Amino acid sequence: MPSTRQLKVARMIQKEMGDIFQRDSKHLLNGAFVTVTRSEISPDLSVVKLHLSFLLSKNKEETLLEIQKQKKNIRQQLGARVRHQLRIVPELVFLLDDGAEYASDMEKLINDLNIPKEEKD
Repeated sequence: MPSTRQLKVARMIQKEMGDIFQRDSKHLLNGAFVTVTRSEISPDLSVVKLHLSFLLSKNKEETLLEIQKQKKNIRQQLGARVRHQLRIVPELVFLLDDGAEYASDMEKLINDLNIPKEEKD
């Protein structure tokens, strides 16, 4: 169970990283729209796992690899934003979150079901 401090820091990093992807790192994204769907931070606040969702991306894995190549620059941008709240900027781990795509596929499958309506007597 994460502590209150962990939850606050994880939420702050999630918000700042979303801002970085929307405003400062558009050149990394190849026209993709990146959303930070979830963030999890270790108890010692040294590592944060960021789950990323991509829209308008032709190749999600390629975009994720490009983001991982630029991890150092992204971490520096994050450090500039949170320097007054955190002493040490956590190490960033980027993960692909396909939850929205999975939900969309399930919704489509459910809508495509051909279930006859019950007849009332």
